[in-house]
Amino acid sequence: MKVQLREVAFARSGDKGDTANVGVIAMTDSVYPILVKEVRADRVKEHFRGVCRGEVERFELPNLGALNFLLHESLGGGGTVSLMLDAQGKTFSTAMLRLEVEVPDEVVEEARAARARDGRSA
Repeated sequence: MKVQLREVAFARSGDKGDTANVGVIAMTDSVYPILVKEVRADRVKEHFRGVCRGEVERFELPNLGALNFLLHESLGGGGTVSLMLDAQGKTFSTAMLRLEVEVPDEVVEEARAARARDGRSA
């Protein structure tokens, strides 16, 4: 099933200078291998086309069930010099969660159940 990343993961974002930092965290252990396969640096670069002008680096954090991305040259120079509305990268996590990924139906259902059980919203 093709779903937005928000169905199976959480995300957090921030910044350092002109680089946005986006962490993607699997909702369940079974989601993490799918994130590794589906959420590649080239796909993230394409997803942020027009925003990210530099390289996208991906770091795998299997012990946390997470991926971390650095989107270089994404903030118009950074918070102190940029004219961008979000020069600090705080909304990049919301944008990342709109990326569509291919996930087996049973894994999507498992993630939805975990979210409902834990009282989390998508």
